[in-house]
Amino acid sequence: MPAPCLRLKSHKRANKSLADEKKKQKKRPRKIAKSDLGEDVAGNSQSLSMFDEDSVEEGNDNESDLQEHRTVGIVNGDGDSESEDIQEVFDTDQEQELDVKAQTVAKAPVSRSSFHSHLEYKIPETEVEDLLKKKWKYQWDVPAFGMPDCKWVGTGECFLEVANINSDCGLNQRLYKHWLDVCRASGSNDFHSSPQRFFFSLCNSYRDILHCNKKPFYRKGLKEDLAIMDAYIMHCLNHIFRTRDLVTKNDSKLGKHWENAKDNLLSGDEFLDHGFTRPKVLILLPFRSIANRAVNRLIQLTPGAYKVNVEHMSRFSDEFGNHDDEDNVNTNELNGSAKNSNSQKSSKPPDHQALFEGNVDDKFMIGIKFTRKSIKLFSDFYSSDLIVASPLALLKKIEESKRDKEKNVDYLSSIEVLIIDHADVIAMQNWAFLTSVLEKLNCIPSKQHGTDIMRIRKWYLDGHARFYRQTIVLGGYANPDINASFNRQCVNYQGKVC
Repeated sequence: MPAPCLRLKSHKRANKSLADEKKKQKKRPRKIAKSDLGEDVAGNSQSLSMFDEDSVEEGNDNESDLQEHRTVGIVNGDGDSESEDIQEVFDTDQEQELDVKAQTVAKAPVSRSSFHSHLEYKIPETEVEDLLKKKWKYQWDVPAFGMPDCKWVGTGECFLEVANINSDCGLNQRLYKHWLDVCRASGSNDFHSSPQRFFFSLCNSYRDILHCNKKPFYRKGLKEDLAIMDAYIMHCLNHIFRTRDLVTKNDSKLGKHWENAKDNLLSGDEFLDHGFTRPKVLILLPFRSIANRAVNRLIQLTPGAYKVNVEHMSRFSDEFGNHDDEDNVNTNELNGSAKNSNSQKSSKPPDHQALFEGNVDDKFMIGIKFTRKSIKLFSDFYSSDLIVASPLALLKKIEESKRDKEKNVDYLSSIEVLIIDHADVIAMQNWAFLTSVLEKLNCIPSKQHGTDIMRIRKWYLDGHARFYRQTIVLGGYANPDINASFNRQCVNYQGKVC
């Protein structure tokens, strides 16, 4: 029987008589597990606070309204969420969180999110030794959603058999509501049985994932490609916002009760919520054109209250947008009479034309930072929450750090979620670039970088961060290089799904 029911029974025994209690219950609505919800609601009441001081730089009410109208012109298809009352966002969060959680508690026992369960687990040394041996045993399989004659196989216990596909599955409530609104606006009325919802449940398990049977957009698989992208973007946003909420919640506790909390800070694990540096998510992509699609989709899937202002959007469009128009004109002028040549038109297959359409520069890197009401593009890497880059650009940064110690890449030391999309295209470029990047992830940094050492998680200090990093590899096909990296360089203690 769920714990909330047990608490209600204990309260009934403490009353003077069972009959009087029943009469009172008829006169007033029944309250379900309010004590269980208190901590979560208190934590989410600070869901718009940030790690650093620029969280309060957004200005007065009138300025926020002007910024909100400007954002409508930047992000398409999100008018409903932008009309949200920003000034009442804290109260709305508490009411929604309480209503949703009360309904959930009435049906099932209270359980911690996979985010907290994954990061708070302590790996014993014997398990570390087993992970280093890289012996993976796939013990279960289930039919693959939307892919006939295909199966998902995984290590450990099969979490898909017990997952409630109709629940929010640990997703931040505002993200969940906004995702539902976006899906309805696109014409999808059955979100809970959609491909993106199923793949999100895979991502939210925090296991390493190898999905190399994806039909990419350049092979007439735009719908499937977009569904997979939506799932991993929502997973990344959920990880970022839950990390932020945990830090701000602990900041509030330490600020209000420092004398009582400092002993726990010195001796316990209650306030250990930091990594070595701030960036927690890294997305590796082959071309600027694909990064353009991913970042624009990330902005669309971010709830309106978090993107009242999107900074440096015009610069992003200039650097990552399509610049082929002028090149195509020059090419046509050089070809001259070749315009009518059928062989010239069919020289490249359709998938090649679709893949290389747009900005195909393969050396790019951009930091993205979420403040209280805005998204900052091109933020400093050490103050970013998410980094989108190509393997080549990161490799160049790593090589520069070897020549100049001041140009270190310590911002890669605390990556907890790694996405490698279009791995087959990256393999055609040079897979060795990516393996070099993987070797540099989750290393102990050379400098402190302003981090509060007393709040760094112990598994970071023990050098075990790579065992907590989730790696998601996506592509149209697999090859020996991709399989080798997934088996040898992805050592998540949660296990693997492929």
